[in-house]
Amino acid sequence: MEKYVVTISRQFASMGRTIAQQMSATLGIKFYDRDIVDETAKRTGQTVSEVSNMEEQGASPFSNHRYPLDFSLISLHKQIFEVQSNIIRDLAAQESCIIVGRCADSVLQDFPRCLNIYIYAPKEARLKNCVERLSMDPKKAKDTLTFMDRARELYRARFAGTKDAMEHQHLMIDSSHFGPEATAQILCGVVRQVFETE
Repeated sequence: MEKYVVTISRQFASMGRTIAQQMSATLGIKFYDRDIVDETAKRTGQTVSEVSNMEEQGASPFSNHRYPLDFSLISLHKQIFEVQSNIIRDLAAQESCIIVGRCADSVLQDFPRCLNIYIYAPKEARLKNCVERLSMDPKKAKDTLTFMDRARELYRARFAGTKDAMEHQHLMIDSSHFGPEATAQILCGVVRQVFETE
């Protein structure tokens, strides 16, 4: 079977990572998320926590206000993204896999066998996931949701050149309508049909 890649972009607390894990198990292919941070740390000589912090700062709507003239910081954010983009391309070239986040849909827009999926859910459902599935305090959940929605929008604007998360997507699905498990099964069915897997 010829290699293929599924990218998962998702709203915070839409359970996109959980869905990707379940798809990985069902399809028998690897999924990559935090592994990309680990590999980025190896390639740049930084610690995993340093790379994670840089990712958060790069996505933060306040980072430009904190360091308005710090061009070295901007350069480092760009370097981290470029290294991660190279890792994503390497993964896509070596095996069938699922890649979560990091604008992989944009990075792989010229990759011939790639299915880009966007997972979303209404705000009320995501707040419920924050509290019930992620064990967050309701007030913190609301603040985090607002912050992360804005942060991901700015991250995409900075590194993919657009705030529109749907620009490179082939399929969008409301995970709250089906639940994570059924959403994963529906998406696996689509993947199998698109790539004619068994």
